[in-house]
Amino acid sequence: MLTLTTNASAVVKQIVDQAGGDGSGLRISQQAPDAPALDVAPTSAPEPGDQVVETDGARVFLGEHAANTLDDKVLDAQVDQTGGVQFSIAPQG
Repeated sequence: MLTLTTNASAVVKQIVDQAGGDGSGLRISQQAPDAPALDVAPTSAPEPGDQVVETDGARVFLGEHAANTLDDKVLDAQVDQTGGVQFSIAPQG
């Protein structure tokens, strides 16, 4: 199952807090199992079939394809000096 670093949890909570709403989270989806890109967006609730990952109060909803792709990964996040967010994915290890 996807795990989140402490930095990623903090960034996800900050993004979701700005979007607002109890039960909200950051949804990661993938169009197809072999699609090279992941879509990331705040959302008010998971979609049916989403896997829910919660770490330190940060909620991430994974679409089916994304859940399979990220099953053995770690999500990290950094915020640059201009406030831009950079997510990175690494193998668990």
